[in-house]
Parts: sequence; structure tokens; C-alpha cells
Amino acid sequence: MRGHGHLLINTPEIELWPGGLLRARSNHDARALSRARHVLRRKRDGRFLAADLPEGLLPLVHRLIHEDGIGQALDALDAIVEYRREGLLRIHELPLDRIEERLSALGLDCVGYEARTGLGLIAEPDRLAYAGVDRFRRPLWLHPGAARAWSHLRQAAVHDGIVLDAISGYRSHHYQLGIFERKLARGLGVDEILTVNAAPGYSEHHSGLALDIGTPGEPPAEESFEHTPAFAWLRDNAGGYGYVMSYPRDNPHGIVYEPWHWRYHAK
Repeated sequence: MRGHGHLLINTPEIELWPGGLLRARSNHDARALSRARHVLRRKRDGRFLAADLPEGLLPLVHRLIHEDGIGQALDALDAIVEYRREGLLRIHELPLDRIEERLSALGLDCVGYEARTGLGLIAEPDRLAYAGVDRFRRPLWLHPGAARAWSHLRQAAVHDGIVLDAISGYRSHHYQLGIFERKLARGLGVDEILTVNAAPGYSEHHSGLALDIGTPGEPPAEESFEHTPAFAWLRDNAGGYGYVMSYPRDNPHGIVYEPWHWRYHAK
């Protein structure tokens, strides 16, 4: 499988992607990405910042050194060899700074939101494992334990004649904020969005442990998934692989029923 064994190295502002998994947006980027061992990608908007080539680092933006978080990203790039030596055993959480700033931009505060929903802040891991691709042919990143369990879960389902596909895995705090910004631009209110999406910093997807699951022919992230053989199989079997549905009907967090959303709990 292309990308097997690859890691996404995660820092607060910048992701370090393994070469060969990103699509170029210009001829210049295509030449750089075709030879890159790693690509530095801005989390806020997905902009490619630099390519780690065999002969050295190639900036893909002007004034690379002034990018937010570039020092941490370059330190992480230097540490990749050590990461490989350690393997995937030690996963560290990224700091939760700036989350209040993101919530404030939405008119929310941590204390009030947590009291109302019972949700807690969720940190991003500093490394994620490549778990194949999702339904939309995008690289799927998960916490290493969740990635292994997802692979076994899918294989067991196929053995029973059930096809499962991933809709969405890891999402950064930046990405979650972008979901809110796009929905606000379409005229939705914050309270309306919060019934479907957790506030930035509170989504289980930040941990890399949560996975939205679908099946071919069924629209993604719709309640109708409940009536499919795939959901019935998950209900009966997913727990044996560590996956549990997070938001059943009438859950205490005020989030709508999500039969597609499952979270891995290490045994």
C-alpha cells in the first residue's frame, strides 16, 4: 500500500507530510513534491511552505523563516530520524495554547462551553499513522492504535461480506475552526453549528482516535446510515476492536445522533 508506514509529524502550526502523499498545486510545487522526502504544510490553510529535498530545504513561500511555528517545525524535521528509531511507541500531546483565542472568535468561552456540554479539551498528538485513504481518496491519518484497529475492523467486515469506508479521521484544531468559518459564511449560526460539530478544541477527531465510517452507496455522515447492514455489523462487532459509537440518541453533550461517528478506546 502506498504510504505504508508513513508518519504525519504534527506541530502546533505546521504539519510535516511524508513525500508522495500530497497533490501539487502548480508546476513549481510538482517538481519540488516529486523529489521531497517531507513537505511542510501550513495547518491554517493547507499552503505548502517548504520541501525537504535530498540536497536541503527548498522554501516554497517568501520569507519562510517568518512563518508562525517554523522553528518548531524545523526542529521536528531534524528529529524525524530519532522518531524512526523510537518507533510509534511514544506519542506526545501538543500544547493547547491559543484555543481560547479560537473560541473567542466564535463568541464562546471554555468554561461556559464545557459546563453546558460536558466536553473537555482534546489535544492533538505529535505523530499520526497513515491508515490508507478515505472515501474521497485523501490520506487518512489516525493515532497508531486506532489505525491498527481500523485495519483489523475493515478486514473482519469484508470477511462477513460488509464493506466499510472511512469518511474522516484526524482533524486539527485549525481544520475544525475552518468548518465553523465556512458554515458561518453560509449563514448558519454558531448555536446551530454546535449541534452538529463540536467547538474547535473539543472534537474527538483532534485526538486521531475518532473515525467517521460509511459504506459505499450511502451518503456520508447521514442518519440514514443507521439502516444499513454496515451499521448493524458495527453495532454488533466494533466493540471487539475497541471502537465505540460516541454520540447515540439523546446523548448528554447536545450533539445530534451520529451513527457514523466511532471512537477507538485502547484495551
